[in-house]
Amino acid sequence: MDAGELREVQAPLKERYREDPAQALITLRANAELDGLGISCKVETGRAVVEAGLHPATGGDGSLACSGDMLLEALVACSGVTLRAVATSLGLEIRGGTVRAEGDLDFRGTLGVDKSAPVGFQAIRLSFDLDTDASEEQLATLRKLTERYCVVYQTLRTPPEIEVRLA
Repeated sequence: MDAGELREVQAPLKERYREDPAQALITLRANAELDGLGISCKVETGRAVVEAGLHPATGGDGSLACSGDMLLEALVACSGVTLRAVATSLGLEIRGGTVRAEGDLDFRGTLGVDKSAPVGFQAIRLSFDLDTDASEEQLATLRKLTERYCVVYQTLRTPPEIEVRLA
């Protein structure tokens, strides 16, 4: 897909959202099944079912997906797709590359070993190693716009209000 094709696909969507902002408000959903077998849940991804369980640092055996890893994978996927779309829009050629995310966790918090230890990621590092001839200025613009338009990145940077219900 080139910049013209991307604009052609997105133009009617942008126009519809300008005319009727309510059309742009979409609720995404994720579901998981707790089947009673072990400490795990089956997450429907829309393409496959992923079974998530405990990380080995919390007692898991490593055979199931870890939700912390899945969060980083979502960040890598979203930022990679966003970077590609932004590069296409800017007319920058990205021949290939890698996107990496890594995050630091103190498992004392999630295991309740130390009540003062945080639960959750304390730091996340996102990096792109790109095969491109783009200039430093173009890369700076690419980074800025990727950060601005990546849904997962922005959600992590500015967390939304979260409502939890238990029935």
